Amino acid sequence: MTERTTDDEPGLAERLTTGEDRVRMVARQLSEPRTANWIASEAGWSHEPTTRVLERLVDDGVLRRDEGGAHTTYYPDYRRQAIQEATRLRDGDHTVEELTDRLTEMKARIRGWEDEFGVDSPNGLRATVADADLDAAEEERRRDIARDWEHLERRIRIVSFAIREWDFLAPGADGAAAES
Repeated sequence: MTERTTDDEPGLAERLTTGEDRVRMVARQLSEPRTANWIASEAGWSHEPTTRVLERLVDDGVLRRDEGGAHTTYYPDYRRQAIQEATRLRDGDHTVEELTDRLTEMKARIRGWEDEFGVDSPNGLRATVADADLDAAEEERRRDIARDWEHLERRIRIVSFAIREWDFLAPGADGAAAES
């Protein structure tokens, strides 16, 4: 993210954004808990102001903070992200029928992997890499499928939520729901 063209010339991201903008961009793209130092490094900004921005994001409900490990880490509020994504699906160019078709396709892909490999989860598939005598290409294929499977499981939850809450997520529905 902090790519530079020369040692003295800042990269495009640094010329067009503030340090706070870059921290916010990195924070919104997190897929796993990360330390303030890691986020600061990715954003090309110093630790102390990065931590201040992260704390504001925690206060705003955009990020969560975990102080349970050796280092404090930050990660997205996955529930908030899921609701925002479901709202984007509802507000997008999709009908509820199209989303239902997509949901059916995603579930069919997972059922195909369950049948092909005789497992019922991505970790079950990963275990076949350890248990079976496979060549490197097949091991990599199974690891890729396990990652895709996990991604589809997350998408299924979000698409299912969007379908289930289709009327609630409609623009302007929040006022009508509160009044009834």
